Amino acid sequence: MLYYLFDWLESLHFPGARMFEYTSFRAILAVIFALLLSVVWGKRFIKMMKRRHVIETQRDAKIDPFGVDKVGVPSMGGLIIIVSILIPCLLLGKLNNVYMLLMLVTTVWLGALGCVDDYIKIFRRKKDGLHGKFKIIAQVGLGLIVGLTLYLSPDVVARENVEVRTPGQTVEVTHVQKAIKSTQTTIPFVKSNNLDYADLFSFMGKQAQAAGWVFFVCVTIFFVTLISNSANLNDGMDGMAAGNSAIIGVAIGILTYVSSHLELARYLNIMFIPGSEELVIFIAAFVGALIGFLWYNAYPAQVFMGDTGSLTIGGIIAVCAIIIHKELLIPILCGVLFVDGLSSLFQQAYYKLGKRKGVKQRLFKRAPIHDHFRTAMSQVEPGSTVKFTKPDQLYHEAKITLRFWIVTIVLAAIAIMTLKIR
Repeated sequence: MLYYLFDWLESLHFPGARMFEYTSFRAILAVIFALLLSVVWGKRFIKMMKRRHVIETQRDAKIDPFGVDKVGVPSMGGLIIIVSILIPCLLLGKLNNVYMLLMLVTTVWLGALGCVDDYIKIFRRKKDGLHGKFKIIAQVGLGLIVGLTLYLSPDVVARENVEVRTPGQTVEVTHVQKAIKSTQTTIPFVKSNNLDYADLFSFMGKQAQAAGWVFFVCVTIFFVTLISNSANLNDGMDGMAAGNSAIIGVAIGILTYVSSHLELARYLNIMFIPGSEELVIFIAAFVGALIGFLWYNAYPAQVFMGDTGSLTIGGIIAVCAIIIHKELLIPILCGVLFVDGLSSLFQQAYYKLGKRKGVKQRLFKRAPIHDHFRTAMSQVEPGSTVKFTKPDQLYHEAKITLRFWIVTIVLAAIAIMTLKIR
């Protein structure tokens, strides 16, 4: 809204109004505004939740070897993050931009899903919350909306990068002049780093392009569902999900900025995505909101984000990566989230396999994997065998969280380095 106000003021030659044309200026404002909003409003939100007894009921000292009691800590703190993202974006973003609209829809959609899940857990006292199939249906529905919008919207185009070799074997990267609908994506660590999904179906002849788009929509659904659930599982310690997601957000912000800048895209030999500069504004607000939330969520937590926050931040990360054609970087960039998600899946599969044999067996002492490092063998179900029992030394959750942040920083740096390492 402010963008349009200052655009009008610029037409009147108002001093300084032209600053709002610069993506970097609006992004910095979005970070600051979102951070301050989450810190200031977060304090009031926590007090309100305590008065209304909207508190976490599942965490207590029994699962913590250091005896940290977390009963009575307010939940649904993801609302702090969501509000702190939406308000700066509505004020500073271009609301007629298809990418901004997709990110706003993603935030509201998954935020509403998480709210329903938390409501059932807290007010109806059902530990498992919303049934898993309904979560999956909602996540698949969002993935379908995002994928079909990117396919059908005439505003979603890309200018593909092309290598031109001169007689002297000099390679110059240029972009095709005409922006087109593209099913290409970036492959990390590969010299000719574009993969066209349509090429996977070249045997279909004229129908290859249509099949490529169908495959792209399926990929979108897969990553939205996967990363949203992985972020949900990663939210198990104070500051864990918020810190990891903020780091990932910074990396995605860098990737988005270079994808929206023609000269940088040409220099780095990546696709140029016209209009994606509005994603920079959104991601800036996303990072600012998460950093502000950490003010209260860092150990010892004064508020938990709940599924309201964790489902939302995972979906935001996935959708933004898909929009800028960097979805194949997600396994690197979100490596920590992946490992947490996979550890839970492997734990369940291993347990069910043992159950068929009539034995109690576990792969880890506790899953997701971050809980493995703070769980003693004495806390494992009696009669159970554990395949991986190391480490013997138990770590405080603050140390585990900090080390996971460090790993995420390294992975984020590697993801950014893939722009040049091929």
